[in-house]
Amino acid sequence: MPSINVILPFLGDTHLSTPLLLIFLLCLLAVIAFEFVNGFHDTANAVATVIYTKALKPVIAIPWSGFWNFMGVFTGGIAVAMGILKLVPLDALMNLPIGVGACMVLAVLIASIAWNLGTWYLGIPCSSSHTMIGAMIGAGLAFTWYYGGNGVNWGKAEEIGLSLILSPIIGFGFAILLMYFLKHVIKYHALFHIPHGENDRPPLLIRGLLITTCTLVSFFHGSNDGQKGVGLLMLILIAFLPAKFAVNHNIPKQDVMTELNATEQVVKNISNLNHDKGINILDFTSKIEQTKKHLLLKSETDKENTYKFRKQIEGVIAVIKTVENDKNLVINKHDQQILTKNKEELSKLVEFAPLWVILTISIALGLGTMIGWKRIVVTIGEKIGNEHLNYAQGATSEIVAASTIGLSTAFGLPVSTTHVLSSGIAGAMVASGGTKNLNNNTLKSIGMAWVLTLPVSIILAILLFMLFHLFI
Repeated sequence: MPSINVILPFLGDTHLSTPLLLIFLLCLLAVIAFEFVNGFHDTANAVATVIYTKALKPVIAIPWSGFWNFMGVFTGGIAVAMGILKLVPLDALMNLPIGVGACMVLAVLIASIAWNLGTWYLGIPCSSSHTMIGAMIGAGLAFTWYYGGNGVNWGKAEEIGLSLILSPIIGFGFAILLMYFLKHVIKYHALFHIPHGENDRPPLLIRGLLITTCTLVSFFHGSNDGQKGVGLLMLILIAFLPAKFAVNHNIPKQDVMTELNATEQVVKNISNLNHDKGINILDFTSKIEQTKKHLLLKSETDKENTYKFRKQIEGVIAVIKTVENDKNLVINKHDQQILTKNKEELSKLVEFAPLWVILTISIALGLGTMIGWKRIVVTIGEKIGNEHLNYAQGATSEIVAASTIGLSTAFGLPVSTTHVLSSGIAGAMVASGGTKNLNNNTLKSIGMAWVLTLPVSIILAILLFMLFHLFI
């Protein structure tokens, strides 16, 4: 079917056949739906403690959390989003028919949404991050089966997997330590009060602490989980419109040319200073010249030259990193500063997300936060422990969650907000009354969901990829 020229808001002209255009729009709706579901699925992680300690009423806590989730996505950067993109074979996707990318994106999104909705319906806290990573691995494996090559970046998958596995263990351990600190060092008895009845509200100071920790968890949840939606939306745009979104065309070509020339000169200086040791200067110069050539040829409608430019920029950045990491090279301070600055500037060409993408995901997550929150809140607030949350337990779990998620975001690693907070509450309960204070049935359900999420989402994504591949 011939291509049609359609103008979509924020996208400009698109030249997609009618079936692909419909699939593209379906993918856009699916990623917004995923982030919306993520919002109400994970809202409980932030608001359960303030609701069950009577620090805030639900009618205030939910919009408050929604707003700070929105702000977290909007101001949290894109490091986690770019980490998500590195899981899949972007280079191969840009060289294959658009339908292949469509199969991968739809498989990931629908598998993630299906598992998230299923666990939400059953009231089981489950990690949206865990689900999405599993779905991306599954789609990557299916891609490898059909097209060969390496459909999964296993190095990145291992890095992310360790983050997802270690974060709840860290949350559990630090919650126990913090509770012991509050009990044996702070010794503020009001912190350990269990509220009873609607009017039994915490003192002003404790209430402020609980609201602050709720705000921090909401913000950092947005900055981490929201970026996953940004990464997925960028995957869709690159898969369907690679010429337009594979590189950031908004950066002026003259600025890029200046940075390339400066980088070339600095590397030559370093090579001369080190008597040509450690740097293949002829190879690097050739790379720079090819990059300049395709810089002038790239455009929002030229897929081939834009793709080549992206690969060359990534090659230049890789050389800069190699030079920076080589401890045997002598580099003066001025040249080091230029290299670092140019690496950061050149990285913006391939690691970026338009403002409208971030805004779309921010709104979806913020609105999702305000809907469907109650099922998981009840599990978090009532069923992890055998007693009602006291103020110290609520504050401890949220301080641990906010710290862990914030650090993970700073390092560009996705982390499970659900598992960190659930394990934090479990740790706080253990510190209060030992393991007998835990509800084993609930923990078994959460543990079973944690174990099953990865294999189920992998299998779902593989099956969906195979299904879509028959029709797209």
